[in-house]
Amino acid sequence: MPVTSSVTFESAAGQASGFAARPGKERPGIIVLQEWWGLVPHIKDLAGRFAAQGYIALAPDLYHGKSTVEAAEAEHLMKGLDWGRAGQEIAGAVKYLREVEGATRVGVTGFCMGGALTIIAATQPGVDAYVAFYGFPPAGAADLDKIAAPGLIFFGQEEQFFSVPDAQAFAERQRKRGREAEVIVYPGAGHAFFNNERPEAYRPDAANDAWRRTLDHFGRHLRG
Repeated sequence: MPVTSSVTFESAAGQASGFAARPGKERPGIIVLQEWWGLVPHIKDLAGRFAAQGYIALAPDLYHGKSTVEAAEAEHLMKGLDWGRAGQEIAGAVKYLREVEGATRVGVTGFCMGGALTIIAATQPGVDAYVAFYGFPPAGAADLDKIAAPGLIFFGQEEQFFSVPDAQAFAERQRKRGREAEVIVYPGAGHAFFNNERPEAYRPDAANDAWRRTLDHFGRHLRG
């Protein structure tokens, strides 16, 4: 069974914290980035699922102790997020996994807001692979040309919050540069199709396929 605990780590923005699930030392690591709800049980559960697959998983608390189940409050929290600071804390989390937890390689994954932050995180050094779920940063949020790590981006066909064409155009540019990038769009699914705690959005077939692809992607690029 994975060992779980709260952790603190240093970042360029100061001390940060998060939730860690560990199968042992000297394993590949995965950063798990929250949706706009915050570091809620669903994200901690996902960290545990990655740990059960043999990864040291760390979910940074980007809202610093705040979370919600109300959409209006979640929107307020996301709008109040300092994205520059969040990026620094994610970079600190990557460094923590490598230097403290002994992670051999590090991947990043995230959902909704965390999906957009995943793409931004992939521009930073130390990220070996990334998988973004239904999120993509707006134009100018980061220099995406810096991304060399291989990536997957998932959307439902009925996505209403982020631009699927922008993500597809990015992936096409990456492939022309010889960099691995793929956008997968699931028919009949919408935003948050992977979140099994939201029955109105959850689509089991799409979620199961995305999980299989995620484990394959990280397995190829983090365990080599």
